Parts: sequence; structure tokens; C-alpha cells
Amino acid sequence: MKFLIDMNLSPDWVEVLAAEGIEAIHWSKIGLATAQDKELMAWAKGNGHIVLTHDLDFGAILAATGAEAPSVVQLRLQDLAPSHAKQLVVKVLHDYRLELEQGALISVDEDKARVRILPL
Repeated sequence: MKFLIDMNLSPDWVEVLAAEGIEAIHWSKIGLATAQDKELMAWAKGNGHIVLTHDLDFGAILAATGAEAPSVVQLRLQDLAPSHAKQLVVKVLHDYRLELEQGALISVDEDKARVRILPL
């Protein structure tokens, strides 16, 4: 699994995921901070990455387009700092690896993860 970290999350997530053997890149290394979500989604799909974000717009894009990729993981947490959310996020990524590889939208909050298989 390879992840594209959205601009609304800390670049520190790249190192956190790498320490768990998960490849990741932050959008700031690829595109403009002002890029539209559609551009980020197109890059992720074209390059086989899963989007990790705090933005609800990505789920809306998947629903509106009926897309089967890329998978998106939405963090709906109060504290998005890797130091706080690392264990929960890494557990979800491992627990739902197959769904993410096949195409899914996963919303993660403090208590649970909700998985929806693509297309929506």
C-alpha cells in the first residue's frame, strides 16, 4: 500500500507510516498547496496511491463520480497529530488492507472505522 497524505495533515505522517513499513508521500512534495482536490485524486489514482485526509470533500467526489479508485481514508479525529493518532490509524490501515487495495472509503473516528466499498 502506498499513501498520499493530503495538505491538511502534517508531513510528519510520512515518517510515521514509513516506520510501520507503509510507503507514503505528502502532497507538498508533488503539487501545489492550492491544487484542487480533483487534481490530488487524479494523481493518487494514476500512481496507485490511497489518499489519507481530514477533508470530507474526497468522499463527496467519490460519491458524485462513482469512481472505483483511489481509496480514501478520512480521519475524523479531534487531534490529528501523529503522536496522538498513530496507533489508531496504523491499526485501521492494517485491519482494512484488503478493502483499501480493492477500493474503499474509510472514515476513522475515535471509536470506530466505517468502511464503504467503492463505487459508492
